[in-house]
Amino acid sequence: MHAPALARALFAALGVAVVVGCAANPFRSAASSGPISLTPPPGVAAPAHTLPQQTVALQPSFNDADPRQLEAGLARSRQETQLMQDEIVVLREQLASTSTQLAQVRSTGMPPGASAQAAAPPAPAGLTPAAMQTAMAQLAVPGAEARLDGTVVRLEVSADRLFEADSANLLPGGAAILTQISTEVERVYPGHFLGIEGHTDTEPLQNASWGSPHQLSAARASAVFDFFTSRTALKQAQLFLVAHGPNHPVVSNATAAGRARNRRVEIVIYPEQAAAAP
Repeated sequence: MHAPALARALFAALGVAVVVGCAANPFRSAASSGPISLTPPPGVAAPAHTLPQQTVALQPSFNDADPRQLEAGLARSRQETQLMQDEIVVLREQLASTSTQLAQVRSTGMPPGASAQAAAPPAPAGLTPAAMQTAMAQLAVPGAEARLDGTVVRLEVSADRLFEADSANLLPGGAAILTQISTEVERVYPGHFLGIEGHTDTEPLQNASWGSPHQLSAARASAVFDFFTSRTALKQAQLFLVAHGPNHPVVSNATAAGRARNRRVEIVIYPEQAAAAP
């Protein structure tokens, strides 16, 4: 056989072997005859073109609004702004007026529009507690005990030294004590307000003339008032009466000495002076 013919025969044999070997290859995958699924395995995102399309609602723009509604809303806003500005102006005017009135009161002591003739005279200034105590040291009243009580000075006098028992009748020694008290008070505290306070103990009254201890304390305070206004230089305008009865004891009423201490008349000196009589 010639060489060219032999070569062609060998190539033909190799082609048949290759075809047969590929068909019998165990690593060759079998052809799938079913439909192809587009669902991705778990954990793998689906392609974007396979997702359902959603419609996004867009907010309406002012270009779509009714021009008449926009103009009406703008007009309301301008009106509200103007009202607020007007209120601010009124408030500023009220504040300025109040400041002016306050400055006038501070400078003159009178409200706006009041005249000096119509204004009441200022009340006299009272003494300070320190001044009241300093003046108290100048009092010389052997028949009374003086003590400072807040802003007032109290002169305590035993009712047994002023009056008959269970009575509002003054004793001669009581009249002398009241005369000395009025002289000293007018010297140290001239023209000051004076309170006349009557006090009793808790014992039942032996004199049937008085229905209660309050009536007795009121009668004794009235007797002192009458004595001061008729026998001394003290004026009615600076005196007033208070009847306490047994309501304000200074010590316990359990003993005879305590009850005697609680039966008393107190002349209370106030730091203010009474207005001068016209």
